[in-house]
Amino acid sequence: MDSYDPDSSESSIDLLLLSSSNRELKAPIHSHDKGQLVMPVTGSMICEVDNEIWMVPSESAVWIPAGLPHRNTPVSSATFCFVFIDPAKVTLPDRCCTLSIIPLVREMILYLSSLSVKELAEEQSKKLTEILFEMIGKMPREQLNFPLTSDLKLRKVAEILLSNPADRRTIKQWAAFLAMSERTFSRLVLKETGMTFGLWRKQLHIVVSLQLLTDGKSVQSVSEQLGYDSVSAFITMFKKALGKSPKRYIGKL
Repeated sequence: MDSYDPDSSESSIDLLLLSSSNRELKAPIHSHDKGQLVMPVTGSMICEVDNEIWMVPSESAVWIPAGLPHRNTPVSSATFCFVFIDPAKVTLPDRCCTLSIIPLVREMILYLSSLSVKELAEEQSKKLTEILFEMIGKMPREQLNFPLTSDLKLRKVAEILLSNPADRRTIKQWAAFLAMSERTFSRLVLKETGMTFGLWRKQLHIVVSLQLLTDGKSVQSVSEQLGYDSVSAFITMFKKALGKSPKRYIGKL
């Protein structure tokens, strides 16, 4: 595994099925000439890509375009499929995004990951790969990410919120913490993240809640850890953001 280099392969697709104990999942920030699809089989993972944190829950995958520096970190005991793709073969954006993966696409990826290099080169496998490329490009896209920033002051706020997402300090309080005016703080957040402070913090709650829910935490427990006054308030926020209640989204009906 240590010597594996997907960019040295001439194939349009290379697949690796890995566990959280594998060194590849603990590699430092790096990049590939090929695009990379990170799909969980069990458990979940957080990807740090281009100053953003992306959550990869079940039934989803994160697309990392070619050339983007990234690092993948398992949330807990997990099994993942890494799919390295010639970017010219798929119709996907040149920015990172989360894809909702339907069961058929998931099974196609798992089947192809079980094949040897020789078997992948066979005509039947090539046809299946072409169908997979077409279907991946049509998967619904979501933004399950928390934008970080290179600004040192705002980065400090992000680190505090990541360590304690229940922190409910107001814009006025955060501005005072950073020794700047409310207006300056609001402008800084918008400039660095493209969001208002309220939306930025809500996006963090989405990412953290998916991490906790995928790890088996109850909706009530997640609501409390995020500092919501009631479970219903958390469910309302989650449903507005992702279109489904937490239990339905995670698949625990």
